[in-house]
Amino acid sequence: MQVKKNLHLTYCTNIHPGQDWKSTFESIQEHVPHIKNRVSNHQQFGLGLRLSNKASEDLEKGTNMFQFQQWLADTNVYIFTMNGFPYGNFHDERVKDMVHAPDWTTNERVVYTKRLFKQLSILLPEGLNGGISTSPITYKYWHKTDEDAKKAFELGAGHMLKVAQYLFELEQETGKYLHMDIEPEPDGLLENSDEVLFFFSEYLLPIGIPLFKKELGLTEMEAEALIKKYITVCYDICHFSLAYEEPQDTFAKFDKESIKVGKIQVSAALKILFNGVDDDMIWEQLSQFNEPIYLHQVTEKIGDTVTTYSDLPIILENKGAHKEIRAHYHVPIFLEKYGNLFSTQDHILKTMEFIKKNPVSEHLEIETYTWDVLPSDLKQDLSESIIREIEWLKTRL
Repeated sequence: MQVKKNLHLTYCTNIHPGQDWKSTFESIQEHVPHIKNRVSNHQQFGLGLRLSNKASEDLEKGTNMFQFQQWLADTNVYIFTMNGFPYGNFHDERVKDMVHAPDWTTNERVVYTKRLFKQLSILLPEGLNGGISTSPITYKYWHKTDEDAKKAFELGAGHMLKVAQYLFELEQETGKYLHMDIEPEPDGLLENSDEVLFFFSEYLLPIGIPLFKKELGLTEMEAEALIKKYITVCYDICHFSLAYEEPQDTFAKFDKESIKVGKIQVSAALKILFNGVDDDMIWEQLSQFNEPIYLHQVTEKIGDTVTTYSDLPIILENKGAHKEIRAHYHVPIFLEKYGNLFSTQDHILKTMEFIKKNPVSEHLEIETYTWDVLPSDLKQDLSESIIREIEWLKTRL
Protein backbone atom coordinates (compact mmCIF):
# COMPACT_ATOMS: atom_id res chain seq x y z
CA MET A 1 0.00 0.00 0.00
CA GLN A 2 1.13 3.60 -0.45
CA VAL A 3 1.84 4.90 3.06
CA LYS A 4 3.43 8.16 1.91
CA LYS A 5 4.10 9.82 -1.40
CA ASN A 6 6.32 7.43 -3.40
CA LEU A 7 6.62 4.99 -0.46
CA HIS A 8 4.99 1.59 -0.90
CA LEU A 9 4.70 -0.90 1.95
CA THR A 10 3.94 -4.60 1.64
CA TYR A 11 4.85 -8.01 2.95
CA CYS A 12 6.56 -10.81 1.04
CA THR A 13 4.46 -13.83 0.09
CA ASN A 14 7.45 -16.16 0.57
CA ILE A 15 5.83 -16.87 3.95
CA HIS A 16 3.06 -18.77 2.16
CA PRO A 17 3.60 -22.23 0.64
CA GLY A 18 3.91 -22.07 -3.12
CA GLN A 19 5.95 -24.65 -5.00
CA ASP A 20 3.81 -24.24 -8.13
CA TRP A 21 1.40 -21.56 -9.38
CA LYS A 22 -1.72 -23.41 -8.20
CA SER A 23 -0.57 -23.56 -4.56
CA THR A 24 0.86 -20.04 -4.74
CA PHE A 25 -2.37 -18.53 -6.03
CA GLU A 26 -4.47 -20.51 -3.54
CA SER A 27 -2.35 -19.17 -0.66
CA ILE A 28 -2.65 -15.61 -1.93
CA GLN A 29 -6.41 -15.93 -2.33
CA GLU A 30 -6.71 -17.38 1.16
CA HIS A 31 -4.72 -14.73 3.03
CA VAL A 32 -4.40 -11.49 1.06
CA PRO A 33 -8.03 -10.23 0.93
CA HIS A 34 -8.41 -10.45 4.72
CA ILE A 35 -5.05 -8.76 5.30
CA LYS A 36 -5.82 -6.05 2.75
CA ASN A 37 -9.22 -5.28 4.25
CA ARG A 38 -7.70 -4.88 7.69
CA VAL A 39 -4.66 -2.75 6.86
CA SER A 40 -5.67 -0.70 3.81
CA ASN A 41 -9.46 -0.84 3.82
CA HIS A 42 -10.66 0.80 0.58
CA GLN A 43 -7.17 1.77 -0.61
CA GLN A 44 -5.12 -0.27 -3.04
CA PHE A 45 -2.88 -2.83 -1.38
CA GLY A 46 0.59 -3.51 -2.75
CA LEU A 47 1.89 -7.06 -2.60
CA GLY A 48 5.43 -8.47 -2.62
CA LEU A 49 5.13 -11.55 -4.85
CA ARG A 50 7.38 -14.58 -4.49
CA LEU A 51 7.36 -17.10 -7.32
CA SER A 52 9.43 -20.27 -7.41
CA ASN A 53 10.81 -21.20 -10.80
CA LYS A 54 8.02 -23.77 -11.21
CA ALA A 55 5.32 -21.26 -10.21
CA SER A 56 6.78 -18.72 -12.63
CA GLU A 57 6.77 -21.25 -15.46
CA ASP A 58 3.17 -22.18 -14.64
CA LEU A 59 2.08 -18.54 -14.67
CA GLU A 60 3.04 -18.43 -18.36
CA LYS A 61 0.63 -21.24 -19.23
CA GLY A 62 -2.92 -20.93 -20.54
CA THR A 63 -4.95 -18.12 -19.02
CA ASN A 64 -3.13 -18.08 -15.66
CA MET A 65 -1.67 -14.59 -16.12
CA PHE A 66 -4.97 -13.15 -17.31
CA GLN A 67 -6.86 -14.73 -14.40
CA PHE A 68 -4.30 -13.37 -11.92
CA GLN A 69 -4.52 -9.88 -13.40
CA GLN A 70 -8.30 -10.06 -13.17
CA TRP A 71 -8.11 -11.17 -9.53
CA LEU A 72 -5.70 -8.32 -8.70
CA ALA A 73 -8.06 -5.79 -10.29
CA ASP A 74 -11.15 -7.23 -8.56
CA THR A 75 -9.38 -7.31 -5.17
CA ASN A 76 -7.75 -3.86 -5.56
CA VAL A 77 -4.26 -5.33 -5.14
CA TYR A 78 -1.16 -4.41 -7.15
CA ILE A 79 2.32 -5.94 -7.54
CA PHE A 80 5.34 -3.64 -7.33
CA THR A 81 8.10 -5.89 -6.00
CA MET A 82 9.04 -9.56 -6.17
CA ASN A 83 11.40 -11.88 -4.33
CA GLY A 84 13.56 -13.77 -6.80
CA PHE A 85 16.07 -15.11 -4.26
CA PRO A 86 14.75 -18.66 -3.55
CA TYR A 87 14.50 -20.54 -6.86
CA GLY A 88 12.94 -23.74 -5.54
CA ASN A 89 10.73 -24.78 -2.66
CA PHE A 90 10.94 -22.63 0.47
CA HIS A 91 8.71 -24.52 2.89
CA ASP A 92 8.28 -27.94 4.50
CA GLU A 93 11.66 -29.31 3.44
CA ARG A 94 15.32 -28.62 4.19
CA VAL A 95 16.46 -25.40 2.49
CA LYS A 96 19.70 -24.34 4.24
CA ASP A 97 22.46 -23.25 1.79
CA MET A 98 20.46 -24.53 -1.21
CA VAL A 99 18.44 -21.30 -1.06
CA HIS A 100 21.25 -19.97 -3.32
CA ALA A 101 20.90 -22.75 -5.92
CA PRO A 102 21.08 -22.42 -8.82
CA ASP A 103 23.34 -19.45 -8.19
CA TRP A 104 24.47 -16.58 -10.41
CA THR A 105 27.27 -18.68 -11.92
CA THR A 106 24.56 -20.59 -13.82
CA ASN A 107 22.41 -19.74 -16.81
CA GLU A 108 19.37 -21.18 -14.98
CA ARG A 109 19.44 -18.20 -12.62
CA VAL A 110 19.54 -15.80 -15.59
CA VAL A 111 16.59 -17.46 -17.32
CA TYR A 112 14.53 -17.49 -14.11
CA THR A 113 15.27 -13.85 -13.29
CA LYS A 114 14.52 -12.61 -16.82
CA ARG A 115 11.21 -14.47 -16.78
CA LEU A 116 10.28 -12.89 -13.43
CA PHE A 117 11.06 -9.44 -14.81
CA LYS A 118 8.94 -10.04 -17.90
CA GLN A 119 6.06 -11.05 -15.63
CA LEU A 120 6.60 -8.06 -13.35
CA SER A 121 6.54 -5.75 -16.36
CA ILE A 122 3.06 -7.10 -17.14
CA LEU A 123 1.79 -6.87 -13.57
CA LEU A 124 3.33 -3.52 -12.57
CA PRO A 125 0.89 -0.59 -12.74
CA GLU A 126 1.77 2.33 -14.99
CA GLY A 127 3.78 5.08 -13.31
CA LEU A 128 5.54 2.84 -10.76
CA ASN A 129 9.02 1.35 -10.77
CA GLY A 130 9.40 -2.33 -9.93
CA GLY A 131 12.15 -4.39 -8.38
CA ILE A 132 13.16 -8.00 -7.80
CA SER A 133 15.52 -9.00 -5.00
CA THR A 134 18.05 -11.74 -5.68
CA SER A 135 20.89 -13.81 -4.26
CA PRO A 136 24.28 -12.17 -3.47
CA ILE A 137 25.84 -14.18 -6.33
CA THR A 138 26.38 -17.51 -4.52
CA TYR A 139 27.04 -19.27 -1.23
CA LYS A 140 30.58 -18.47 -0.13
CA TYR A 141 31.54 -21.97 1.01
CA TRP A 142 30.80 -23.54 -2.36
CA HIS A 143 33.97 -21.84 -3.62
CA LYS A 144 36.95 -23.10 -1.65
CA THR A 145 39.87 -21.11 -3.08
CA ASP A 146 40.51 -17.48 -4.01
CA GLU A 147 40.60 -18.54 -7.65
CA ASP A 148 37.20 -20.24 -7.29
CA ALA A 149 35.75 -17.08 -5.70
CA LYS A 150 37.23 -14.89 -8.45
CA LYS A 151 35.63 -17.10 -11.09
CA ALA A 152 32.27 -16.90 -9.27
CA PHE A 153 32.53 -13.09 -9.14
CA GLU A 154 33.30 -12.93 -12.87
CA LEU A 155 30.54 -15.33 -13.91
CA GLY A 156 28.07 -13.69 -11.55
CA ALA A 157 28.86 -10.22 -12.85
CA GLY A 158 28.58 -11.35 -16.47
CA HIS A 159 25.21 -12.96 -15.87
CA MET A 160 23.84 -10.01 -13.89
CA LEU A 161 24.93 -7.67 -16.67
CA LYS A 162 22.92 -9.76 -19.14
CA VAL A 163 19.89 -9.06 -16.98
CA ALA A 164 20.78 -5.34 -16.79
CA GLN A 165 20.87 -5.18 -20.61
CA TYR A 166 17.54 -7.02 -20.72
CA LEU A 167 16.03 -4.46 -18.31
CA PHE A 168 17.31 -1.63 -20.50
CA GLU A 169 15.64 -3.21 -23.53
CA LEU A 170 12.47 -3.96 -21.56
CA GLU A 171 12.19 -0.31 -20.54
CA GLN A 172 12.55 0.75 -24.19
CA GLU A 173 9.74 -1.67 -25.07
CA THR A 174 7.30 -1.09 -22.18
CA GLY A 175 8.26 2.29 -20.70
CA LYS A 176 8.55 0.63 -17.28
CA TYR A 177 11.66 0.97 -15.12
CA LEU A 178 12.59 -2.28 -13.37
CA HIS A 179 15.67 -2.92 -11.21
CA MET A 180 17.42 -6.00 -9.82
CA ASP A 181 18.11 -5.67 -6.09
CA ILE A 182 21.12 -7.71 -4.88
CA GLU A 183 20.55 -8.90 -1.30
CA PRO A 184 23.74 -9.34 0.78
CA GLU A 185 23.54 -11.80 3.66
CA PRO A 186 25.93 -13.69 5.98
CA ASP A 187 27.98 -16.30 4.10
CA GLY A 188 26.80 -15.04 0.75
CA LEU A 189 29.62 -14.03 -1.58
CA LEU A 190 28.45 -10.51 -0.73
CA GLU A 191 27.84 -10.05 3.01
CA ASN A 192 28.12 -6.32 3.71
CA SER A 193 28.37 -2.86 2.16
CA ASP A 194 32.14 -2.99 1.57
CA GLU A 195 31.78 -6.22 -0.39
CA VAL A 196 28.98 -4.68 -2.48
CA LEU A 197 31.23 -1.71 -3.32
CA PHE A 198 34.04 -4.14 -4.18
CA PHE A 199 31.78 -6.10 -6.53
CA PHE A 200 30.74 -2.94 -8.38
CA SER A 201 34.23 -1.45 -8.64
CA GLU A 202 36.18 -4.64 -9.43
CA TYR A 203 33.70 -6.66 -11.48
CA LEU A 204 30.39 -5.08 -12.57
CA LEU A 205 31.88 -1.82 -13.85
CA PRO A 206 35.12 -3.16 -15.42
CA ILE A 207 33.20 -5.92 -17.21
CA GLY A 208 30.01 -3.98 -17.92
CA ILE A 209 31.33 -0.63 -19.19
CA PRO A 210 33.21 -1.97 -22.23
CA LEU A 211 30.36 -4.42 -22.89
CA PHE A 212 27.70 -1.69 -23.01
CA LYS A 213 29.92 0.70 -24.94
CA LYS A 214 30.19 -1.98 -27.62
CA GLU A 215 26.68 -3.49 -27.49
CA LEU A 216 24.65 -0.32 -26.96
CA GLY A 217 26.90 2.40 -28.34
CA LEU A 218 27.15 4.22 -25.00
CA THR A 219 29.86 6.42 -23.60
CA GLU A 220 31.74 5.25 -20.51
CA MET A 221 29.69 7.52 -18.25
CA GLU A 222 26.42 6.36 -19.84
CA ALA A 223 27.41 2.70 -19.47
CA GLU A 224 28.27 3.16 -15.77
CA ALA A 225 24.98 4.97 -15.18
CA LEU A 226 23.07 2.16 -16.91
CA ILE A 227 24.69 -0.50 -14.72
CA LYS A 228 23.91 1.43 -11.54
CA LYS A 229 20.37 2.15 -12.71
CA TYR A 230 19.36 -1.47 -13.27
CA ILE A 231 21.55 -3.26 -10.68
CA THR A 232 20.73 -1.98 -7.22
CA VAL A 233 20.83 -3.22 -3.62
CA CYS A 234 18.19 -4.86 -1.47
CA TYR A 235 18.84 -3.49 2.02
CA ASP A 236 17.63 -6.30 4.29
CA ILE A 237 17.68 -4.75 7.77
CA CYS A 238 18.19 -8.11 9.48
CA HIS A 239 21.18 -8.93 7.28
CA PHE A 240 22.91 -5.58 7.71
CA SER A 241 22.36 -5.71 11.47
CA LEU A 242 24.16 -9.07 11.40
CA ALA A 243 27.06 -7.24 9.74
CA TYR A 244 26.96 -4.74 12.65
CA GLU A 245 26.44 -1.85 10.23
CA GLU A 246 24.51 1.27 11.21
CA PRO A 247 21.90 2.23 8.59
CA GLN A 248 23.07 5.82 8.10
CA ASP A 249 26.66 4.64 7.50
CA THR A 250 25.64 2.05 4.93
CA PHE A 251 23.33 4.41 3.04
CA ALA A 252 26.07 7.07 3.01
CA LYS A 253 28.55 4.60 1.46
CA PHE A 254 26.10 3.65 -1.27
CA ASP A 255 25.14 7.26 -1.94
CA LYS A 256 28.79 8.30 -2.31
CA GLU A 257 29.23 5.73 -5.10
CA SER A 258 25.80 6.43 -6.66
CA ILE A 259 24.61 2.90 -5.88
CA LYS A 260 20.84 2.83 -5.49
CA VAL A 261 18.79 0.98 -2.88
CA GLY A 262 16.02 -0.70 -4.86
CA LYS A 263 14.21 -2.18 -1.88
CA ILE A 264 14.34 -2.17 1.91
CA GLN A 265 13.33 -5.50 3.40
CA VAL A 266 12.07 -4.91 6.92
CA SER A 267 13.21 -7.77 9.11
CA ALA A 268 14.76 -8.38 12.53
CA ALA A 269 17.46 -10.77 13.72
CA LEU A 270 17.87 -12.34 17.13
CA LYS A 271 20.21 -10.42 19.42
CA ILE A 272 21.70 -12.35 22.34
CA LEU A 273 23.26 -10.37 25.18
CA PHE A 274 25.11 -12.35 27.85
CA ASN A 275 25.38 -11.01 31.40
CA GLY A 276 27.23 -13.74 33.28
CA VAL A 277 24.21 -14.37 35.51
CA ASP A 278 21.46 -15.77 33.28
CA ASP A 279 23.71 -17.27 30.61
CA ASP A 280 22.51 -20.88 31.05
CA MET A 281 18.91 -19.74 30.63
CA ILE A 282 19.87 -17.59 27.64
CA TRP A 283 21.52 -20.55 25.90
CA GLU A 284 18.48 -22.73 26.64
CA GLN A 285 16.10 -20.14 25.16
CA LEU A 286 18.32 -19.70 22.11
CA SER A 287 18.26 -23.47 21.52
CA GLN A 288 14.48 -23.22 20.93
CA PHE A 289 15.30 -21.48 17.63
CA ASN A 290 17.46 -24.37 16.39
CA GLU A 291 15.44 -25.88 13.53
CA PRO A 292 16.39 -27.89 10.42
CA ILE A 293 14.84 -25.91 7.55
CA TYR A 294 16.75 -22.63 7.15
CA LEU A 295 20.32 -21.44 7.64
CA HIS A 296 20.70 -19.41 10.83
CA GLN A 297 24.18 -17.95 10.65
CA VAL A 298 25.46 -16.40 13.88
CA THR A 299 27.68 -13.32 13.89
CA GLU A 300 29.89 -11.76 16.55
CA LYS A 301 31.83 -8.52 16.46
CA ILE A 302 35.11 -8.32 18.36
CA GLY A 303 36.93 -5.06 17.80
CA ASP A 304 36.43 -4.17 14.14
CA THR A 305 36.11 -7.78 12.99
CA VAL A 306 32.82 -9.60 12.42
CA THR A 307 33.08 -13.39 12.72
CA THR A 308 30.38 -15.59 11.20
CA TYR A 309 29.46 -19.08 12.39
CA SER A 310 27.79 -20.84 9.48
CA ASP A 311 24.74 -22.14 11.38
CA LEU A 312 23.18 -21.98 14.84
CA PRO A 313 23.99 -25.59 15.87
CA ILE A 314 27.72 -24.82 15.60
CA ILE A 315 27.66 -22.21 18.34
CA LEU A 316 25.16 -24.15 20.46
CA GLU A 317 27.53 -27.13 20.49
CA ASN A 318 30.60 -25.01 21.32
CA LYS A 319 29.18 -22.21 23.43
CA GLY A 320 32.31 -20.50 24.71
CA ALA A 321 32.37 -17.03 26.24
CA HIS A 322 30.57 -14.21 24.43
CA LYS A 323 29.27 -10.73 25.22
CA GLU A 324 26.90 -10.40 22.26
CA ILE A 325 26.02 -12.56 19.30
CA ARG A 326 23.34 -12.15 16.63
CA ALA A 327 21.51 -14.91 14.81
CA HIS A 328 20.11 -14.87 11.27
CA TYR A 329 16.60 -15.77 12.28
CA HIS A 330 13.85 -13.49 10.98
CA VAL A 331 11.80 -12.95 14.13
CA PRO A 332 8.56 -10.90 14.14
CA ILE A 333 9.41 -7.23 13.69
CA PHE A 334 7.08 -6.15 16.51
CA LEU A 335 9.10 -8.32 18.91
CA GLU A 336 11.64 -6.32 20.92
CA LYS A 337 12.32 -9.08 23.44
CA TYR A 338 11.56 -12.77 23.89
CA GLY A 339 12.32 -14.01 27.37
CA ASN A 340 16.00 -13.28 27.92
CA LEU A 341 16.63 -12.78 24.21
CA PHE A 342 16.40 -9.53 22.24
CA SER A 343 15.92 -8.62 18.59
CA THR A 344 17.57 -6.08 16.31
CA GLN A 345 14.32 -4.14 16.17
CA ASP A 346 16.39 -1.05 17.01
CA HIS A 347 17.91 -1.25 13.51
CA ILE A 348 14.42 -1.16 12.01
CA LEU A 349 13.55 1.93 14.03
CA LYS A 350 16.80 3.66 13.02
CA THR A 351 16.18 2.81 9.36
CA MET A 352 12.62 4.15 9.49
CA GLU A 353 13.81 7.39 11.10
CA PHE A 354 16.45 7.74 8.38
CA ILE A 355 14.09 7.21 5.44
CA LYS A 356 11.61 9.75 6.78
CA LYS A 357 14.18 12.44 5.94
CA ASN A 358 16.13 10.58 3.27
CA PRO A 359 13.86 8.60 0.91
CA VAL A 360 16.57 6.20 -0.29
CA SER A 361 14.02 3.69 -1.62
CA GLU A 362 10.35 3.68 -2.59
CA HIS A 363 9.85 0.02 -1.66
CA LEU A 364 9.40 -1.41 1.85
CA GLU A 365 8.75 -5.14 2.16
CA ILE A 366 8.26 -6.92 5.47
CA GLU A 367 10.00 -10.29 5.27
CA THR A 368 9.35 -12.50 8.28
CA TYR A 369 9.20 -15.96 6.71
CA THR A 370 9.81 -18.12 9.79
CA TRP A 371 6.29 -18.38 11.21
CA ASP A 372 6.18 -22.15 10.69
CA VAL A 373 9.43 -22.76 12.61
CA LEU A 374 9.13 -20.24 15.45
CA PRO A 375 8.90 -21.51 19.06
CA SER A 376 5.32 -22.63 19.70
CA ASP A 377 4.35 -19.70 21.93
CA LEU A 378 5.23 -17.27 19.09
CA LYS A 379 3.09 -19.10 16.53
CA GLN A 380 -0.20 -17.26 16.07
CA ASP A 381 -2.74 -17.13 13.25
CA LEU A 382 -0.71 -16.32 10.15
CA SER A 383 -2.92 -13.58 8.72
CA GLU A 384 -3.27 -11.91 12.12
CA SER A 385 0.51 -12.03 12.60
CA ILE A 386 1.08 -10.35 9.22
CA ILE A 387 -1.53 -7.70 10.04
CA ARG A 388 0.18 -7.03 13.36
CA GLU A 389 3.53 -6.54 11.65
CA ILE A 390 2.12 -4.18 9.02
CA GLU A 391 0.25 -2.11 11.61
CA TRP A 392 3.32 -1.94 13.85
CA LEU A 393 5.46 -0.65 10.97
CA LYS A 394 2.83 1.84 9.75
CA THR A 395 2.84 3.53 13.15
CA ARG A 396 6.62 3.96 12.90
CA LEU A 397 6.28 5.70 9.54
